[in-house]
Amino acid sequence: MTSDLLINSTKEESRVALLEGGQVVELYMERKRDASLVGNIYKGKVMKILPGMQSAFVDIGLEKAAFLHVADIMGEMEEYYSAFLGNEAETLELYTKAEHINKSIPIEELIQEGQELLVQVSKDPIGTKGARVTSYITIPGRYVVLMPNVEHIGISRRIQDEEKRTALKAIAAEIKPAGFGLIVRTACEGGAIEEIKRDLEFLLLIWENIQKKKDKVSAPTLLYSDLDLAVRSVRDFMHHDVERLIIDSVDEYERVKEFAITYFPRLVDRIELYEGKEPIFDAFGIELDISRALGRRVWLKSGGYIVIDQTEAMTVIDVNTGKFVGKESLEDTILKTNLEAVKEIAYQIRLRNIGGIIIIDFIDMEKAENRQKVSSLFLDEMKKDRAKSTIYNISELGIIQMTRKRVRESLGRVLCEQCPYCEGKGFVKSAQTVAYEIFRKLKKMQLPFNTVAMIKASPVVADLLSDEERQGIEDIENTYGIKLIIKEDEAVHQENYEISVL
Repeated sequence: MTSDLLINSTKEESRVALLEGGQVVELYMERKRDASLVGNIYKGKVMKILPGMQSAFVDIGLEKAAFLHVADIMGEMEEYYSAFLGNEAETLELYTKAEHINKSIPIEELIQEGQELLVQVSKDPIGTKGARVTSYITIPGRYVVLMPNVEHIGISRRIQDEEKRTALKAIAAEIKPAGFGLIVRTACEGGAIEEIKRDLEFLLLIWENIQKKKDKVSAPTLLYSDLDLAVRSVRDFMHHDVERLIIDSVDEYERVKEFAITYFPRLVDRIELYEGKEPIFDAFGIELDISRALGRRVWLKSGGYIVIDQTEAMTVIDVNTGKFVGKESLEDTILKTNLEAVKEIAYQIRLRNIGGIIIIDFIDMEKAENRQKVSSLFLDEMKKDRAKSTIYNISELGIIQMTRKRVRESLGRVLCEQCPYCEGKGFVKSAQTVAYEIFRKLKKMQLPFNTVAMIKASPVVADLLSDEERQGIEDIENTYGIKLIIKEDEAVHQENYEISVL
């Protein structure tokens, strides 16, 4: 399937949309004030070691200390790591396998408090958590990823042809300098060896500059910052199946094109300037997709719908038949709804960039073969996703459990903030509940006889007190011999009210 990349660039932010078959499937945003830190390399200082968690906090100059786990520490065991990893690991997550070794090594034997060390951000700060860092440095180029201090060659999993894998591994072995590892990226499938060599030379130069700067500065210091989103899009997303990269800013167009001419000349002809009068994201229907991706409920074409509830720890997705009643048996109606939901769920997971633990509750199916159909289709749909995920078999209750790697905040977290009205609950007390609270408060106050008091409340609560619950107000007035005045105030939160004596 052919793809397009669209870049909407303003002074405040850059937005990149990946379209497959005309539909946006991935969305990336980088605000100038809050750019991603992933890939940045720092000279940090160990602030505190937590032996009970086999972790440490590292000061890298940010507001919150970074988190370093023992499995992400390269100590004096590099030769064992290399032997353990072998030559068959194929992705950037290969270093995590070192955890099997590091579990037997106390973290306090690998690093000490006050020690300065080179670390790279592997996960942006998310919510209340600081950035996650690793001492395994990787510097990505378009064709290869350079891994200093590790003798290793890996091939991208997306390259499945065994002959190509063997040929690319031979090329990597030929050009790899001693003391470094290389991971061959998917873009190498269509790259010439001269371009791959030039990419490697560029990465080696970056590493050399990092080393020189490291020796001249004290921690905490930023040593290397990854490319910004617009330029990074050329490096990371312009695969052979991406036909065009369309940019709506003249300045960004010139800058991105200059970068491509210097490092990836074969891509220059695919970079276009958008000159339409309508904003680029509106012209391609992306703004509508973004609005849809922020909703809790997503309707399916059949009339069914899915509900997406995201918490800090996990995301729960529920499937419902909604308005769809089907034409045959109940089991057939349920199966059709679930199969339609599968495609929408896989799409929404990618578009919203939902990470962490995900629980999908499909409508219960009696037949095991139907559950298998749903499970198989979901696995096929998730193969389109670039993020690493682990998906477990569907249960008898129609539940699929999965995890998806979370490197950056989800779309909802980036574009939204906690509702100050409901304080993140997703619900507010009903007007009737608040009215009864007011009754209890008045009784508890025991105002003196002949007192005149004003009840200031939100319009919906004030209307209720003046109409349906008027009898309750009159009962309190008669019982305590007081006079109550009800006043509505649009500035008052529905759950709040104020009782004042006049």
